[in-house]
Amino acid sequence: MHLPSLLSSRAVVPLVLISVLFLGVQTLAQSEPEDAETAEESVVPFALPQSGPFTPAEINIDNDKAISDWFRSAHANAAAEAFSHWDDDGEVRAACATCHSGEGFRDFHGLDGTEAGVVDGPIDVGGVVDCGTCHNAGLAEIREISLPSGVVHPVQGVEASCLTCHQGRSAGIDVETATAALALDEPNPELRFINPHYATAAATWLGGYGQAGYHYEGREYSGRFFHAAPVASCNSCHEPHTLEVEFEPCQTCHLADSPQNVRIARQSYDGSGDVSVGIRSDIQNNAATLLSLIEDYAAEVVGVPMIYDGSRYPYFFTDANGDGAIDMVDGQNVAYASWTPRSLRTVFNWKLVTADPGNYAHNPEYSLELLYDSIEDLSGPLGLDMDELGILR
Repeated sequence: MHLPSLLSSRAVVPLVLISVLFLGVQTLAQSEPEDAETAEESVVPFALPQSGPFTPAEINIDNDKAISDWFRSAHANAAAEAFSHWDDDGEVRAACATCHSGEGFRDFHGLDGTEAGVVDGPIDVGGVVDCGTCHNAGLAEIREISLPSGVVHPVQGVEASCLTCHQGRSAGIDVETATAALALDEPNPELRFINPHYATAAATWLGGYGQAGYHYEGREYSGRFFHAAPVASCNSCHEPHTLEVEFEPCQTCHLADSPQNVRIARQSYDGSGDVSVGIRSDIQNNAATLLSLIEDYAAEVVGVPMIYDGSRYPYFFTDANGDGAIDMVDGQNVAYASWTPRSLRTVFNWKLVTADPGNYAHNPEYSLELLYDSIEDLSGPLGLDMDELGILR
C-alpha cells in the first residue's frame, strides 16, 4: 500500500491520528551496497505495515472522548469573541492573554519557564483554553491565587486554572479608591465605568470572603458558598471538558427539574411573593429593579439620562436630551461620563452580579445582598420606601 493512497480520504484526520499511523512505519535495513549508484537505487526510506487499511475510527486513542468533549465546549471555540478579539492586532495584549490563551496562561504562571506573575509575550492569536492550561504538571506547584481585591486564596491543582480566569479583573476596592473623598451625588468628569469583567463565577462563589463586590460600610456579607461535601469545587459540578453541569446529583437534596428552578429559600426576595420558582428568578428581578433605579437616578438626580446597551463596551451611554436614543458624535456612541460615586458603586455591583449567569448556583445569598444594598443606596436620593418595594436582603 502506498502512502498517497492511504491519505487520499476526504475525512479530516487529526494530526494525533496521523502520528499514530507513522508509529507503525518500519525502516528496512539494506545490505551494504557495492557502489554509490547501487546505494542510491536500493535505499528504501520506509515501508508501511502490511496490515490495514487504516481508518481513524479504528485507531484507539485513550483520551479521545475527553478531546471530543473539550472540542465542543466554549473553552475550545477559537471563533468566539473571547479568543478572536485580537485577531486583527496579530497578538493578544499582555493584560488579556492570561485568560484568553493557553499560551498566555502558562506564561503568566511561569509554566513555560519564564518569570511568574507577568506575561512576557508576545502571545500569538488563535489560542484557546487548551489541554495544557489545565493539565500542566506545574499546576501542582501553584498554591495560591491573588484576587483583584487583594485577597490571596489557597488553591490545589486545577483550581488554579479556574480561579485565575473567573475571578474578574476589578473589585469593590477599585471603586472605593476611585470615589474616595468625593461628594456622593455630584458628577465627576474623572470617574469612568469600572468593569468587573466577564464570567465572574469564582468571584461570586467566594462571596464576601473574596471581596469582589462593593461592600457597604456596616453591612455583613455571606462568605464562600459551601454546598454539601461532595459539591465543593468547580469540577464537582462542572464536567471539566464539556463544562456542562450534571444535575442528577443535585436532585438528592433539591426537588427541581433544572438548576435554574432550584429554590433555596421559603421567602420571596423580590417582593413578588412567588416561592414556586427558582431563586434565580428573585436575583434576576432584583437585578432588573436595580438597573431601572440606576437609570432613574441618572435622569432625575444627576440630570443626564443614560442608556444601557449590553452589546457594546462600555455598556452605558449618554442620552442627554432624553429622547431614548444614544447620543452620537462623529458617528461614535457617546460613553456615559456623568458618573457620581453613588451611581458608580451601584453599577459595579449590578454588573458583577449579572456578569455571572450562574450566580443562583455559585452564591445566591451574596448576589442578593449586593443587589439589595445597592437598591437601598439609590432609594434615598430617589425618595423610595424600601418597605414598599417589598424586597428582602
